[in-house]
Amino acid sequence: MAGRIPQSFINDLLARTDIVDVIDARVPLKKAGRDYKARCPFHEEKTPSFHVVPDKQFYHCFGCQASGTALTFLMEYDGLEFVEAVETLARLAGVEVPREADRGGPSGGDQSRLYDVLARAERFYRSRLKTSSAAVAYLKARGLTGVVARDFAIGYAPDGWHTIQEAFSADKEVREADLLAAGLLTRNEKGNVYDRFRDRIMFPIRDTRGRVIGFGGRVMGDADGPKYLNSPETPVFHKGRELYGLFEARNALRRIDQLIVVEGYMDVVALSQAGVANAVASLGTSATAEHFQKLYRYCEEVVCCFDGDAAGRRAAWKALENALPTLTDGRQLKFMFLPEGEDPDSLVRREGKKAFRNRIGQALPAIEYLFSELGSGLDLRQLDGQARLASLVMPHIEKVPQGVLKQLMKNRLTQLTGLSADAAEGKIRTAAKRVQSASVELLTPLTRRLLSGLLRVPEALQTLPAELRVEVVRHADHDIFAEIVKYIDENPDTDRSELVGRWAGQPVGAELARLADAPHSLPESAVAQELRDGLESYVSGKAREARQRALKDLKESPSAEKLRALQSLRPSSPHSVPEAGSNSD
Repeated sequence: MAGRIPQSFINDLLARTDIVDVIDARVPLKKAGRDYKARCPFHEEKTPSFHVVPDKQFYHCFGCQASGTALTFLMEYDGLEFVEAVETLARLAGVEVPREADRGGPSGGDQSRLYDVLARAERFYRSRLKTSSAAVAYLKARGLTGVVARDFAIGYAPDGWHTIQEAFSADKEVREADLLAAGLLTRNEKGNVYDRFRDRIMFPIRDTRGRVIGFGGRVMGDADGPKYLNSPETPVFHKGRELYGLFEARNALRRIDQLIVVEGYMDVVALSQAGVANAVASLGTSATAEHFQKLYRYCEEVVCCFDGDAAGRRAAWKALENALPTLTDGRQLKFMFLPEGEDPDSLVRREGKKAFRNRIGQALPAIEYLFSELGSGLDLRQLDGQARLASLVMPHIEKVPQGVLKQLMKNRLTQLTGLSADAAEGKIRTAAKRVQSASVELLTPLTRRLLSGLLRVPEALQTLPAELRVEVVRHADHDIFAEIVKYIDENPDTDRSELVGRWAGQPVGAELARLADAPHSLPESAVAQELRDGLESYVSGKAREARQRALKDLKESPSAEKLRALQSLRPSSPHSVPEAGSNSD
């Protein structure tokens, strides 16, 4: 049954719940006057500082500042989602949990229908796996057994445009509108409806209660199309919040001490088969702050696996920025960088469980990574290097919640620079104005206008000819605008908040944030054309600059070689770029 739980019911449930009974069943309490106390279950301590106050039905730790109600305790200690915690208290009280329709959103009945349709789709895909020799052969070639395929409910979407529709055509309880709402069907611009997933290995994505909320589909081998295709956002599926494999990890492990975040579904499944059952995957996106909040609800140590190349290090940096606000005392974040050409799937199959666990044990603490990356290339023996490091590090330290970790980071900065945290913060405020003005110098009126459109509709870039995108991207090493375009081109699922966050703390970051908040005069439908015209002007401008530099160089030091180089720099013409929608894209 879906829908909101009335707040009045939650209030009544807490009123009839004895918090002492709930906590004492998990953490033995001792009477201390009118209250109860124990060693805090949320951090290590020798002297009890965890107090439970029956009169107020409240707990508080004077050591780590953890506090809340019986509901909060179940969420933090048992690692339950909010609804699960409410249902647990309701079972203890012997009452049913009522539901009501969400205001301004789909009703509980509509959500219940979606869960039902998705569950039926899972059974359909699983049945088709059994009849597809090609899909079974692919999974066997990847080293997967029937047992792990069963445990993760892996299935197969047949290679057809209307197989899911036909499968439910005789079922009067499933309408086309339900299949569209669940993300199983899609509709093109002409109004034609067809299967979203075709000829793909299907991985059901479950919420923490085990309900199917979406799917990830992987191509077999080198087939056309994106390697992974996820369900779209629906009333029950939000990509930036969910983690593939978390439900299975909770089922496999009585207590989770550590969670390993990997990139792909196959990585999670292969690791589980190898005996590493504590792996989860973000769904085609970098780990968000919501992901980290969920991860730390179940354990205190998170290890993120990244490729060892430049893209992997950019992903690590973004994950670090998203995680910093969640790093309360006791929580650890580490990064594991994989050898070139390897992923967790291939690595654990080649090296085995023990070697993979050893690599995890050697993972780099994320805070060490922060100082290492920001200090790279700086001469910390010089005052300007020390000041530069302080100006780079302090904005990140400020994101960390008050506590021991934040103080240790400030101490580390003082050791490296000789600056106290207060002095560094003063320098940050002074430098902030310089950073903001510098960001304006990095962008021209043309690139500023184009970025405004891209921040609003990043997907418009993918509608442009590949040749035009390549011409822009080749300037990425020395032009921040081209670097941003390259990032969008390589990450087609990115959005406005991700782009602003990606360059936060860098000179262009303030300008991106301003552009993201500023109104845009053009309708979304016109952004792509403006983008094409603007990028053609950008490419032409870069070509002119290159010719001017070559001409100046020739005049200063004439040579036949420089003359040939100048002659090779032909004026760029918009007509040399194929029309949008041509076969060259």
